[in-house]
Amino acid sequence: QVQVVESGGGLVQVGGSLSLSCTASEGTFSGYTMGWFRQAPGKEREFVASISWRAGGPIDYTDSVKGRFTISRDNAKNTVYLQMNKLKSEDTAVYLCNAVRQVATVKVWWSWGQGTQVTVSS
Repeated sequence: QVQVVESGGGLVQVGGSLSLSCTASEGTFSGYTMGWFRQAPGKEREFVASISWRAGGPIDYTDSVKGRFTISRDNAKNTVYLQMNKLKSEDTAVYLCNAVRQVATVKVWWSWGQGTQVTVSS
């Protein structure tokens, strides 16, 4: 079973930026649409963004992050990234990545990792 490790979270002020990374413990991301998800305290896990395994393939974002977040991937490095700009307090959450089973949902292929905490302070 592939396990993912997320990193790059931290504390940032409103309007700031953070860059998250996600790598796999084994295997490869190739062939999978990869996605980022988040879960805020007391709320359900939600889809944030996804990117197709093939270059030039579909990229999707939830409406609340469009124009602020950018997802990218490097299949050779088995890594997927999430660049987050113009952060808002409502972006505060644990961010997780996984292989997407169904875009715009939280249906995934692998076990969830620990995630990385993003805290946006005002």
